[in-house]
Amino acid sequence: MLNRKLILIALVFMIVMAGCKSKKNIPAKPSEPQVSEIPPVKQEELPESVIINEIPGEETAVTPVQIVNNAPFVMREFRAAWIATVANINWPSKSGLSTSEQQREAIVLLDFLKKHNYNAVIFQARPQADALYKSSLESWSFFLTGEQGKAPEPFYDPLHFWIEAAHDRGMELHVWLNPYRAHHSTGGKITDASIVKTHSDLVVGLKNGMYWLDPSKKGTQDHTAAVVMDIVKRYDIDGIHFDDYFYPYASYNKGADFPDAASFAAYQKSGGKLSKADWRRDGVNTFVQRIYNEIKAEKPQVKFGISPFGIYRPGFPKSIAGMDQYTELYADARLWLNEGWIDYYSPQLYWKINQTKQSFPVLLGWWESENLQNRHLWPGINIDFGGDALNVDETINQIMLTRGMLPESKGSVHWSIGPLIKYPNVSKALLEGPYQKEALVPASLWMNAVLPAAPNVEVKVLQDKVEINWDHSGIDEVFKWVVYYKYKGVWNYEILNRTQNSFELSYLLNKNEKGSHLTDIGVTAVDRTGNESNFIEVSVGG
Repeated sequence: MLNRKLILIALVFMIVMAGCKSKKNIPAKPSEPQVSEIPPVKQEELPESVIINEIPGEETAVTPVQIVNNAPFVMREFRAAWIATVANINWPSKSGLSTSEQQREAIVLLDFLKKHNYNAVIFQARPQADALYKSSLESWSFFLTGEQGKAPEPFYDPLHFWIEAAHDRGMELHVWLNPYRAHHSTGGKITDASIVKTHSDLVVGLKNGMYWLDPSKKGTQDHTAAVVMDIVKRYDIDGIHFDDYFYPYASYNKGADFPDAASFAAYQKSGGKLSKADWRRDGVNTFVQRIYNEIKAEKPQVKFGISPFGIYRPGFPKSIAGMDQYTELYADARLWLNEGWIDYYSPQLYWKINQTKQSFPVLLGWWESENLQNRHLWPGINIDFGGDALNVDETINQIMLTRGMLPESKGSVHWSIGPLIKYPNVSKALLEGPYQKEALVPASLWMNAVLPAAPNVEVKVLQDKVEINWDHSGIDEVFKWVVYYKYKGVWNYEILNRTQNSFELSYLLNKNEKGSHLTDIGVTAVDRTGNESNFIEVSVGG
C-alpha cells in the first residue's frame, strides 16, 4: 500500500512540473546570492583560541583547529502553526481568563510546538482592529478580557509574553494582523473604545454583522500602517503576517457590493479614471508595497509575509476552478509575489493532493512559477480532513511534496495548532517522520547575507563525557546555536536556543562497540535571518 502511495505521489509530482510550465514569457528569475560568494571570515576575526582542557590523569587528544566554510548538514525547513485568537479559536480558550490562566495556556501551546520540532509561531495579535498587547492606537481585545478596551488583570502584555516565551524555546514569532477587519461578528458588544466608534469615518457595516475599514481611504491605510510600525518598533518580533482578508468575502455582505460608493464617487470627482475594481485593487497594492517598504526601512531583519487565498484566479493554471480572489477580495496576490513585496508567501492550499480542480501540488507548482524574486514559498496546509488516518497520510504526503518541489527553501504553515492537538496521531506521525529532527529556518539572503562571527569554544574531555562551552558576547546578536558532533564517522547535530551556552555529550556512543567514541565537535552561531557562522571543527579523539 505504501509503495502505491509513493508511486502516486511521484506521478503527481511529474504531472505538476510538466503542467505548470507557463506558455507566456516570464522574466528569468534573478540569481539568488550563494553562501559560497560571501567572503570567508578573515583569520584574525576568528576566535583567538579553541581550547581543549586536559583533565589530569585522563587521556586527552588535541588536534589543530580547522576552518571549514560550510558546516555539516543541518535540516532547513520553516515549520510553523497559526495560533488564532479571533473567536477564541486557539488562544485564550475563552475570553476573561485570569492572567495566570492565559499564560499557562500559552506555555502549553508553545511547549507542544517545541516538543514536536516546530520553529515558528504565527500569533494573531490584531483580530478586529484591536490589540492583544499594550497599544496607544487601538483598544484591548474583547477576545482577551471579555470587554473591548479592558486590560488584563493583573496587568501584563500578552504579545511581549508570547515573544519572549517563543524565543526562549528557539522559535520565531510572527505577528499576524488583519489589516481591514474592524469588528467580528463574535467580537462582543461594540464599546466606545472600538474603532467602529473612534474612527467611524473609516468604517462601514456589513450585512453579516461585521464592520470593515474602507481599504480605499487614506485614513485607513495610514492608521493600519501606524499600527504595524508601532509593533515593529516596540517589539522584538521576527515577522509581520497578513492573511487573506483584504476586501471581505462576498458572503459577508450577503452578495451585495462592498459599501464604498461614496469613496469611489469622490475618487472620480477628483479626476480618477480607473474602474471601481481596478481602483480597489490599486489601493490594496499600494498598501502592501508601503508596509513592506516601511518595515524594511525600520528593521530590515523583520520578515513580511502574506497568506493569500490559495487560488489566484480560476484557470491559473487551466485545470483550477474555484473562487476568484482577484475580483472578490480585490487582492492581486500574483503581483505582490512577482514584485517581491514580501519575504515569504503562504498561499492557503487547503485542498487534497488528488482534488482535481483545487489540487495541492498543481496550485503549489503554479505559485512557484510566479515566484520571480525567489522569495520563500511556504504553503499553508490544512491538517484537518475529518479523520486521523486521512489527516496523517494527506499531511505527510503534502509536506514531502513540498520538500521535493521547493528544495531550496522547504517549509509549510499548519492551519492551525488546534487540529495538531485534536489529532494526536497526526502530531505523533510528524514527529516520527518528517519532523523527527529539528530544523533551522531557511536563510533570507536578500535581507542579510553577512555571516555572524563564530563563537569561542572550550571543550573538556572527561572519562565518560565531553563538556562543551562557548561564548559569543559582544559580537553579534545570536538567535540559535547548532552543536555538531561526530560518532563513527557520521555527523549529527542539536539546535539550541539563545539562552544556552553549554552542552554535554557522552564520550562513548556504545561502551561495548569498538571505535564508537566521539571524535569531532563544532559549534556555530545562527543570526535572526538564518545565517550560520563559519564552522570550526575540533577533534576530541583519534
